[in-house]
Amino acid sequence: MTSLSASLARGALTSPFKRAGRPDATLPAGRLTRPAAPAAPGPLAAYGRICGFPESGELPLTYPHVLAFPLTMRLMSGRAFPLPVLGLVHTWIEITPHRSAGPTEPLELTAYAAELTPHRRGTEVTMATEARVGGELVWESHSGYLSRHGTRNPETTAPPGSPTAAPAAEGLPARAEWRLPGDLGRRYGAVSGDRNPIHLHPLTARLFGFPRAIAHGMWTVARCLAEADDPAGIRSVRAEFKAPVLLPATVTYAADAAGNAFELRGPGGRVHLVGSVGRHA
Repeated sequence: MTSLSASLARGALTSPFKRAGRPDATLPAGRLTRPAAPAAPGPLAAYGRICGFPESGELPLTYPHVLAFPLTMRLMSGRAFPLPVLGLVHTWIEITPHRSAGPTEPLELTAYAAELTPHRRGTEVTMATEARVGGELVWESHSGYLSRHGTRNPETTAPPGSPTAAPAAEGLPARAEWRLPGDLGRRYGAVSGDRNPIHLHPLTARLFGFPRAIAHGMWTVARCLAEADDPAGIRSVRAEFKAPVLLPATVTYAADAAGNAFELRGPGGRVHLVGSVGRHA
């Protein structure tokens, strides 16, 4: 985590000198790669526990994203990256596992900035991650991160294509209720390395317009996917983070009978996350 800590510190130093929404902004063209290595057993076990994955079996579907996060942070905190990294909000993710990966397989990881697009609440960047074993592409993802420079309340921030935090969708029955502690952001940050201040403490979250610390979007989607049956049969995942989960919180996990559509709801049926899973025939 040393390089990740350095990236976070560099991001804190460079963020005040960056301005989102510049019409001439461009993305760095390079890619960063981590040489092939297996997941460290201790951090992997800690990640599985906090997200609810089984203690044994294939690598959790979301874990390559965590392993590659230091590369992503190095890109986003670099001088050539046009957006201030502090306060970036993760708005959506698409994951494509081309095959299951074992926990001891050596993954070569690559991260790059794929696209920069205007958004009605700011500017959004798409970051891509790839995982290979022996040159074979086994996993990839694309994620949207929003740099807000509008005037709307961040508590209603929604991803592209989502005009508002929608009410609960009909037909997705409640499957479980989870009580999330106030320190969940700090605990998940410790195992994932994502120590964005919006997740850590009410004070640091308020600096970016949130009334309290918010849960990591990647924790919410990982926790939902940990409930999935037959994870090896999943060929694609799409999750959109509709509204922040303010910590502490009580949330409801809902899903259809096959687990192919899922969501996370708060009090009053407010939808925090919606997701869909594609499966092999």
